[in-house]
Amino acid sequence: MNSDAHRDRLTDPVTFEVVKNTLYKAAEEMKIVLAKTAYSPILKVAGDYSCGIFDTQGNMVAQGPDLPIHLGSMPDAVAAVINKFAHSAVEGDVFIHNDPYFGGSHLPDVNVIAPAFYQGRIFGWTCVRAHWPDIGSATPGSYGAVTEIYGEGLRMPPIRLYHAGEIDPNVEDLILANVRTPDERMGDLRAQVAANHRACQRLVSLASKYGVDVLTRIMQEVMDYSESLMRLMLSELPDGEGVFEDFCDGDGIIEDGEDEDMTFTIRMRVLKAGDTLEVDFEGSDPAVSGPINAPLSVTASGVYCSLKMIVDPNSLIPPNSGAWRPIRVTAPAGSVVNAQFPSPVVYANHEISHRVADMTFGAMAGFMPANVMACSQGTSGIITLGGVDPRNGQHYVSYETIKGGMGARPNKDGINVVAAGISNTMNTPIEILELSFPVRIDYYEITPNSGGRGKYRGGCGSRRAWTIVDHDARAAVCLERTKSPPFGVCGGEAGARASIALKLADGSIRTLLTKGGFNAPAGAQILLEVPGAGGYGDASERDSQARARDLRDGYVSADPD
Repeated sequence: MNSDAHRDRLTDPVTFEVVKNTLYKAAEEMKIVLAKTAYSPILKVAGDYSCGIFDTQGNMVAQGPDLPIHLGSMPDAVAAVINKFAHSAVEGDVFIHNDPYFGGSHLPDVNVIAPAFYQGRIFGWTCVRAHWPDIGSATPGSYGAVTEIYGEGLRMPPIRLYHAGEIDPNVEDLILANVRTPDERMGDLRAQVAANHRACQRLVSLASKYGVDVLTRIMQEVMDYSESLMRLMLSELPDGEGVFEDFCDGDGIIEDGEDEDMTFTIRMRVLKAGDTLEVDFEGSDPAVSGPINAPLSVTASGVYCSLKMIVDPNSLIPPNSGAWRPIRVTAPAGSVVNAQFPSPVVYANHEISHRVADMTFGAMAGFMPANVMACSQGTSGIITLGGVDPRNGQHYVSYETIKGGMGARPNKDGINVVAAGISNTMNTPIEILELSFPVRIDYYEITPNSGGRGKYRGGCGSRRAWTIVDHDARAAVCLERTKSPPFGVCGGEAGARASIALKLADGSIRTLLTKGGFNAPAGAQILLEVPGAGGYGDASERDSQARARDLRDGYVSADPD
């Protein structure tokens, strides 16, 4: 493996390793700066962001230990800025954009991008993509069920935010006038700028030590190294072809003549031959009215996430643009997995990438069973809340992703209540939530019997209840896997579905639509169950001691046999 991966490299191995690891540590340091200086809990605590270092063409050289969901789309976002501003950028410039049709993912994911200069020359770029809890629109948290991207909030094409180290106050004022919590947004924005500044400092330090030409050459070699490893590992795995079909619960829009949110279908074909792999989505349904249409780069991110786990289970391949050169992802233009302007997209960033990541495992299970896992929770389980905090009279917006089960694997059970698949966010502590927002968390617990049975059990999901305290809130939900349960593989059974309801102060319970906004009056309780995960293998082969542990730990309420 090492001889192939080092083929045609000009840099000596020691220098290569030192610079490669320094680049990845610089991306990781961006993460630390952001977490320590951001304002919102979703960034400070939950970690809903990604940090990266890029070459002069916008290719990702290094990504921090962040979110796999951004593997495929961040390079497109950086390239959009380069294409527009590379000829006019000066040292100290910072750019911002969030347009899904210029390489963004969805409007709440805001890209802050900076060029790295040395001796008057741009030799790299840095980017922080961070989820803002609110980017405008009619719904707090920007998660309404709308039918055009115009209704999803403030859409920014690539624009200059700082010029020569000075912020453009007109751009800042325009942004802050369109969000519900401007002080918090200003704090998060400046944290993103600070993280980019730190990465640029680290890149300049490398350039001064090794020279710009040597550094930029090594950046290319790092990507070539990932490509070589990916091709080598692909070539060592079985060739084959697999197909998979799954349906999504709906798009949040009840069309004329319908009395419920209608499902739609995604179809996938995977062909693995030698050191290349193709994934095609021919036959998937056309774009839907609601905001669950995915730009192709978002779809590709879901595929890349699964393939990284399938091909590289020991995480030896540095995640960068080079790793994806042997992989081709195609989809019909205008389909739900290759959205075209002006289709709305806000739910698709996570829900479609979750879906295609799980489907990739399903499609490859037939010819590569030892390298796949069962379907995980399959949804980010989004809840947003907004209103006026009665404790201080200030507007607030809360955005949370609720954790579920991780799919069972060929040699072990799935994990309970964790950000699985394309996500890598953390739980926000209940104490932080109740301190920051006027809500009470009544319970947050593992849901028994929610992990799919199998030789290895799927991870259990969770259930949580929020009570709205002393005010009327406007809420929104984005939840999948309420109709299509997380599937098992290789004979494993499906995990439990999701559900959501609103319990009013008088005790009555109303089932909610799984996407879109709703009113949550004072004293109301939001009841959410996030899915479990699928099992792996025949349940009759499960070890008796594992069954006993499940009973003892409360993961099942009774012995299933």
